[in-house]
Amino acid sequence: MNYPAVLSTGVGATDTEVSTRARVARAVGEDGPVTASELAISLGITPAAVRRHLDVMLAEGLITEHRPPVAPRRRGRPAKAFVLTAAGHAALTNTYDDLAVSVLRFMAERHGRDAVRAFAAERVAELEDRYSKRVKAAGEDVVDRVEALADALASDGYAATSRPVGDGAAGAATAGADAGSSGRGATAAKPAANAPMKAVQLCQGHCPVQHVATEFPELCEAEAEAFSRMLGVHVQRLATLAHGAHVCTTHVPVVTPATQWTSTRSATTDHANSNTHANSNTHATTDHRPRQQQIPSGRTR
Repeated sequence: MNYPAVLSTGVGATDTEVSTRARVARAVGEDGPVTASELAISLGITPAAVRRHLDVMLAEGLITEHRPPVAPRRRGRPAKAFVLTAAGHAALTNTYDDLAVSVLRFMAERHGRDAVRAFAAERVAELEDRYSKRVKAAGEDVVDRVEALADALASDGYAATSRPVGDGAAGAATAGADAGSSGRGATAAKPAANAPMKAVQLCQGHCPVQHVATEFPELCEAEAEAFSRMLGVHVQRLATLAHGAHVCTTHVPVVTPATQWTSTRSATTDHANSNTHANSNTHATTDHRPRQQQIPSGRTR
């Protein structure tokens, strides 16, 4: 496994030491505040080895000493307990990403990309189950559904917002156009009645699988398909964090092709019926009786 640079540093660090350091970091993240002795017992390594890794991570700013508000009154020096810093949490996230990439590579090599797509669909199914009720509760209006979905995503840390685009967007307030500016999903203002909104963009400023999706876009595709099902319209991914954009942008049409086709078809049918009615009236007033044949002079029938 390729561990992040922040966990791989240290003069002369071997692969085994890097692996052990990552285990220590994960244990601090899961059990902290935790002491070196407690880590040694849980990981099955010597206290001296644990302290060596803790010293390296302290120097790199990955962990910090935890001091309780009120120190217990005990004889002797109290044992130091450690917790992860923000940098330590970020390092662990990258470590898990490396593991996820390795697993998906194994699946793709052994069982093909269909297995990756099946995994992506299964992963997003849980998200869809949790969000569907909130989206349905918003009603049938697509804009309201997008706002509800942005709210649900924002509550899970996706830094999601929505904004109107199209003819009706010019006069609408574009609150939350910069994704990630708020922890809540921003509301897309409704356009004026004489300027219909053509679409809404759903923006996500954070993605928990961003680095994994760089190699496996099936994760992004499965999420977009789930959005389509929840919103009831076909959505289109315009940009993703995984491929270098500053936000993941999903285009959600408000006037769907099906609606446009239905309206066009209805207008065409009405026009055709009108022409048919007019032709019928024309035929009704036309004298279709055969004219009497004129016989040239000098000839008899």
